[in-house]
Amino acid sequence: MGGESVGTETEEQPHGAAVVADGFGLKGPRGWAFRQVSFRAEPGALVAIEGPSGSGRTCLLLALTGRMKAGEGHAEVGGLPLPRKMAAVRRISALGQVPGVNELDPAFTVAEHLRERALLQRRYDGSVRALLRRPAERAATSRARIEEAVAAAGLDLAALPKGERTSVRDLERLEALRLSIALALIGRPRLLAVDDTDLKLSDADRAEAWALLRSLAAAGTTVLAVCSEAPEDALRITTVSGATGADPATDTGPATDADPAAVGETAADDTTDATTEEGADDALAETGRA
Repeated sequence: MGGESVGTETEEQPHGAAVVADGFGLKGPRGWAFRQVSFRAEPGALVAIEGPSGSGRTCLLLALTGRMKAGEGHAEVGGLPLPRKMAAVRRISALGQVPGVNELDPAFTVAEHLRERALLQRRYDGSVRALLRRPAERAATSRARIEEAVAAAGLDLAALPKGERTSVRDLERLEALRLSIALALIGRPRLLAVDDTDLKLSDADRAEAWALLRSLAAAGTTVLAVCSEAPEDALRITTVSGATGADPATDTGPATDADPAAVGETAADDTTDATTEEGADDALAETGRA
């Protein structure tokens, strides 16, 4: 194909991936998970998918990251059309912890999770040239990736009860969230998706979580975050039982298009038949347990 498609990004453009949805919808065994979702988020935007549990939030998150196959409308991530280029979208996006998809192993330590993810990253997307490097050089690269991701996620290993040897089961909710984000960032994704951002967080911890996501967006990564209550500076996509909508009055973040709209029906989150086999395999691969 000689010409460039509308919305296709080049290496000179921002690291983050633009996300565009137009009449996007997904139907599961119990009805529509979401329908007629339409919005535009520029690279480096913070997008909050807001609504009560069971309103289709997680389904929308997974569909926009290529883990579920939508059956209605159109969406693009980084110029890659969905659902046609789902595998390509998965390669440029990463998930924080999503219950039932890529949960943290409570028996693993923080260090074990980080090392495992770095090894998987090297195995699945390393270039031939990288694979030919000497073991010491590969190990140094993995350590650098881990340190960069941990710093970006604000995860203070020294402050944990047993340092990096702390088991996931002993982490506070905010620290577990930071760890899941650090694991996702090891792959240096252009799109980061975080589920249940504000679940079981105090007001102070919720403020810290959103400050972290703002910092990642400000650094250039596009962020999609599922939440029960969106901050005012995020591009807000609202889901409720029976309807999905965006609040244009609050979609005024500096990195967003201020003309979002999303309307339609939603049903309880149900990924049973809508998740593609490849999407499920990739999600499991992110945990190292595929």
